[in-house]
Amino acid sequence: MTGRVDTIARRGGERNGARQRPSGGVVDHLVLLKPRVMSLVVFTGAVGFLLAPGPVDWIRLLATLSAIAAGAGACGALNMWWDADIDANMSRTAMRPIPRGAVPPNQALAIGALLAAVSVAALGLQVNWLAAALLALTIVIYIPLYTMVLKRWTPLNIVIGGAAGALPPVIGWAAATNSLSVGAISLFVLIFLWTPPHFWALALCRSLDYERVGVPMLPNVVGPAATCRQIVIYALLLVPASFGPLAIPGVGLLYGSIAAACDAILLWRAFALYRLREAEESPRRKAAMALFAFSILYMFLLFAALLAQVLVRG
Repeated sequence: MTGRVDTIARRGGERNGARQRPSGGVVDHLVLLKPRVMSLVVFTGAVGFLLAPGPVDWIRLLATLSAIAAGAGACGALNMWWDADIDANMSRTAMRPIPRGAVPPNQALAIGALLAAVSVAALGLQVNWLAAALLALTIVIYIPLYTMVLKRWTPLNIVIGGAAGALPPVIGWAAATNSLSVGAISLFVLIFLWTPPHFWALALCRSLDYERVGVPMLPNVVGPAATCRQIVIYALLLVPASFGPLAIPGVGLLYGSIAAACDAILLWRAFALYRLREAEESPRRKAAMALFAFSILYMFLLFAALLAQVLVRG
């Protein structure tokens, strides 16, 4: 693995010139943990914790979010360690620390493994073992199942692997209550159904990258038209799922109104993309990127609305 990545790093340096000079500093190690993904994971985990019934234990919340952040960082480091070979040959990921030679692969593996073990153990010891088991399940789904197997073998990779990204609010809920309920499951289903259209919209824009490295993302396997159809199907399924959190006590009109507005825009974007399924690549790519960008805002707005309901509930 190390020799292969070193070769890839040299090729990356030749391709990107001076920008590829390794540094291996604090910033590179932070990038290894995928901080943008980590921030979203911590945010949804916090909302799940705060939505759970009962008084808020702020010390427990801090311990929970610290463990979730460490677990997310572990997933980022282990994902970059395993995927270094394909990352080096994709324009979106070629500047990551391992392909660039800034962080040695074995160091990334050690960091990821340590963070994974510490995050699960700390959550179990400081909070409860149900939440720790769910965090361990998240790591297992994302690394051995999605990263090491599904991503390179099936176009359903993101559908099944998306369960990892949908678990953080459930972890937060379990940390607060040491139990699960319909409310926690509704948060899981919301993110689970949101993930495929979100990621497939990006995959439509990066299909040449995925084709180059042999990763069977849906557009490369079934084509753009069928992918646009699947995006619409999942967007339609997402609409009723977005109202699932209304089953949580204290979640009401504020959240429902924002969810309805966001659903309308998401469906408009999805159908606009579907109408261009047979069009030339440029307009379809533009529509796909518009959907991808809004899908990020969609998830943020829904969870921000849920957080607002927590504050209103007092």
